[in-house]
Amino acid sequence: MANMVNPGLVSPGAISAFPAPEPSFWQGRRVLLTGHTGFKGAWLAFWLLRMGATVTGLALAPRTSPDLFDALGLAGRMQSHIGDIRDAALVRQIVAESQPEIVLHLAAQALVRPSYKDPLDTFSSNVMGTANVLDALRGVDSVRVALMVTTDKVYRNRELLTPYPETAELGGHDPYSASKAASELVIAGYRSAFLAEQGMTVAVARAGNVIGGGDWSEDRLLPDAVRAWQRHERLQIRRPESVRPWQHVLEPVSAYLTLAQRAYHLPGLAEAWNFGPDEVATVREVVELAQGAYGGGEVDFAHDIIGPHEAGLLALDVSKARRELGIRARWDLQSAVRRTMCWYRDFEQGVSASDLCERDLDAFLLGTE
Repeated sequence: MANMVNPGLVSPGAISAFPAPEPSFWQGRRVLLTGHTGFKGAWLAFWLLRMGATVTGLALAPRTSPDLFDALGLAGRMQSHIGDIRDAALVRQIVAESQPEIVLHLAAQALVRPSYKDPLDTFSSNVMGTANVLDALRGVDSVRVALMVTTDKVYRNRELLTPYPETAELGGHDPYSASKAASELVIAGYRSAFLAEQGMTVAVARAGNVIGGGDWSEDRLLPDAVRAWQRHERLQIRRPESVRPWQHVLEPVSAYLTLAQRAYHLPGLAEAWNFGPDEVATVREVVELAQGAYGGGEVDFAHDIIGPHEAGLLALDVSKARRELGIRARWDLQSAVRRTMCWYRDFEQGVSASDLCERDLDAFLLGTE
């Protein structure tokens, strides 16, 4: 693993120095969460509900079986609307009915390889869907913060291991990356033309690759590994030397909540923010850690590039979030992979998703590995 500690960072403090979402702030807070049926969205909804927030969700129906949203029984604990953010009238209706104070926008077509198969779906979801959400917020006085989640792949990738700061040039070789970069122009336009003058803080979060229990999406590394190994099949890895900023899902989820909470009182935080670890690792290194944590599993590492273009090297400069928000990773990669594989193994053995998420969230907040 490559250590990507950035210059100018604050000195690491004790575990107690980690900022965390404050339940007293979120208790009774009206939150609109798009993409609540997805992997990160379900973790966010789970944490928000645990803190006593009033959560309204808008998303497509879950696309995997099993899926974390249903496994956690979230539909009965929140106002869950199954619908498409490309339906502008529906988005306006839900905003008007829920009168949110904070909007967390995660709904998206979130995978690179499917974006090659259906680029128009990707662009319409990620660009026009984002525009619909922002347009629905115009003239809605209740909203104080809109946190728009994009991706670490918005940067024009020059295939260098130099971490990208928030000021780096945006770009996108594949439809997914390009659609997310384009959505950031939409966000900036709505912020400056309409929403800032309403007193709304519109911030952007760009997070590194996430892992964690409860993700059953196709074409993601550890879910693919779990599926293969549970079937006693060999995991096929197409780009073993690709480098990514891997992190446990609770890292960005905590960062999103912390940023939204701070932005409620500090409109100056209406900027882009990178959230990720200080270290990067190759796909091969992550798979080898997963094998150790899972207790085995056969793997075939490809020797030639397979499939359409994907970035080979990607690292994030997270010094701004660390310096200005105090946000830094709590779990190193080994701990993140171990907890992820333990989650899947215990779920397969009958432990409930709710108990497993509670276990990970408690450990995360206590700072235990």
